[in-house]
Amino acid sequence: MSRLYLVTGFLGAGKTTFLKRLVHCFPGQRTALIVNEYGREGVDGALLSGLGASLTEIDNGSIFCSCRLEQFEEVLCSTLSEKPDVILVEASGLSDPTGADRILGQREKFPGLTYAGAVCLVDAARFHSVYASSGVCRRQLAAADLILINKTDLVSPEQVALVRAEVEAHRPGRPVHETSFGMLDPAWLSGLDAPPVAAPSASRRRLTLTVGQDCSPASLERFLSVFARDTRRIRGFVPLSGEMYLADCVGPQVRLEPWQGEALNPGRLTVLFDGVLPAPKSLWAAMTWYPECHVAVE
Repeated sequence: MSRLYLVTGFLGAGKTTFLKRLVHCFPGQRTALIVNEYGREGVDGALLSGLGASLTEIDNGSIFCSCRLEQFEEVLCSTLSEKPDVILVEASGLSDPTGADRILGQREKFPGLTYAGAVCLVDAARFHSVYASSGVCRRQLAAADLILINKTDLVSPEQVALVRAEVEAHRPGRPVHETSFGMLDPAWLSGLDAPPVAAPSASRRRLTLTVGQDCSPASLERFLSVFARDTRRIRGFVPLSGEMYLADCVGPQVRLEPWQGEALNPGRLTVLFDGVLPAPKSLWAAMTWYPECHVAVE
């Protein structure tokens, strides 16, 4: 049997670099590559040559659209006739892999093929803008069995945490790992074989924020107002300008009042939000606009 791994991710997420690493996870096994580019240049194929694996390119269209699906199926049948142990398919950054499992699961058309699953790469630096503007990006995540947040070296730990929160909200129960330069631990691939982990209900998704003590009450109130509408509840005690305050927000209603009683876990805010709400994205906007609050995501 030949095991097929599908690599997806929006343009510039680092799929080709990752594929170079992935090939080395199968030492001693016969490996075949099928590379799909939306344009005609065939750049990825040139970058992947010399890896010791057979390589076939399909360009000028997505392998999952009607214009190239038949060609992809022909190439896959031809590749299977060579009986490789592993087949790695890099889909175009504009490909919609929603029907990949159905297409690749056709036993009568592809005898001897086992679909191992889809690995989706996410660009940590560009994720929020791409996710907001591209339906293809969201569909790539929806079809993923394993998600790698790539290029984490280009962003802060706080932004990585926000990207992870949004990815996990979109594709709950699937393994998510953080990396840079397309590096991977071969053990991560075992997550493709595992059944999805039961995800918590959307109403219980949570983030914990820490707030700098030199933040003023007025700045924190403006900070909370930016993203509170995208949450269910924000609550916690925060020392500000030498005094203790209670933050207690329900939806868009922001309440920040002086507190005289006992304060548990001061300086930490718990944020509850639904997975369908854009809370991580608007929180990142608030952190960008009000850096004087020195807010960090735990």
